Amino acid sequence: MKKKMLAVVLAAVMTAGCCSQAVMADDGDVTLKVFSNLPDRKNGQGLVEQMIIDEYMKENPNVKIEVEALDEEAYKTKFKAYSMEGMPDVVSIWGQPAFLDEVVEAGVLAELNADDYADYKFIEGSLNGFTYDGKLYGLPRNTDVACIYYNQKMFEDNGWEVPATYEEMLALAGEIKEKDIVPMAMAGGDGWPMAVYLSDVIYKVAGQDYADIVSNAVKLGDFSDENLKKATELLKEAADAGLFQNGYDSQDYGTAMNLFTNGQAAMFYMGSWESSMALNEDIPEEIRTNIRMFTMPVVEGGKAAATDIAAWNGGGYAVSADSEVKEEAVKFLNYMYQPDKLSKYGWENGVGMSAQDQSEYMTGEETELQMQIVDAVNQATSVSGTPINDCGPSAFKTSIESEIQSVSNGSVSAEDFLAAIGAACK
Repeated sequence: MKKKMLAVVLAAVMTAGCCSQAVMADDGDVTLKVFSNLPDRKNGQGLVEQMIIDEYMKENPNVKIEVEALDEEAYKTKFKAYSMEGMPDVVSIWGQPAFLDEVVEAGVLAELNADDYADYKFIEGSLNGFTYDGKLYGLPRNTDVACIYYNQKMFEDNGWEVPATYEEMLALAGEIKEKDIVPMAMAGGDGWPMAVYLSDVIYKVAGQDYADIVSNAVKLGDFSDENLKKATELLKEAADAGLFQNGYDSQDYGTAMNLFTNGQAAMFYMGSWESSMALNEDIPEEIRTNIRMFTMPVVEGGKAAATDIAAWNGGGYAVSADSEVKEEAVKFLNYMYQPDKLSKYGWENGVGMSAQDQSEYMTGEETELQMQIVDAVNQATSVSGTPINDCGPSAFKTSIESEIQSVSNGSVSAEDFLAAIGAACK
């Protein structure tokens, strides 16, 4: 009921007179506002996005595209503000219930014509998360895989083996710490990376029952399932074993990544979108050329095999329902998703797996890291789908991402944590 009320309020505010920030000049020139969650415009996905924007403006000299790019948490905060005062024309979104349902109900996003994308080579099922009540409201950018990145040279120099089980990974943490090296860099302060880690462990514990277990827990507000309890306890065991750096529970994405890319951490837990680290010349050559990955190891007594992996279709783009130049905004979106644009450029710049078929763009010159991720997806016997933090209403997402640090560091029990996030669903 609260979600629906919020939607009504937002819709009413926008209907009352808020308008898009796009500008249409009398001479036919158009200014498009793009609001992005990719602040780094020189590497990774931000670079790819900017390349396409630059090309579009060159091919369409009457169009000026202005970009506002913020990191993820700041982005989501400002997105809420824009929902009240007028949304930019093209925006980053997430194809997950915790995000999409409310903004669609609020009337923030324009409906897209699904038939327009029949020849865009989207992977089977990739559009599902961007569909609400049978209507399409956005397009996915990536197939995301939860990765444990590691420094291969550091492992080889110290005689460390890639762990085959969760228990081996925790034992390895002790060996790494003896060398005064951080075992695994974790952006715990941001909340969501730890929630993804928890999802990963739940999947290893519950196997293909994951989706039903999480869905039922959210629906009933009851997270007492033994699989959820065991996975939560395994998260705490990891923290207790010193797998993460000191202060992980308050440190952000950039801090965690820097620990790894500066050679202070042996591993880094993050999504496949960071595979561009292997091509980033700002990272010392000895490190970037030795970045490899593995997926979450199996859990003793768990139902999932090593080839059952945490993967989902997450971020993408949408058009504002309020855009005064909606036709141009849709035209730009469709240009971006032409198979030889976002998908091709993303592959060439090592930003992970596209939500579109990329097979024809493989050159044989891919980094080993890229090919490891491709192999992980191609060899997957099953994938988890949406991480747990994005499977419920926004109050649940806020709760789990703000409470998970407390259960990992032992401030609250697993039972109390699960009860708290369950209450947020009611």
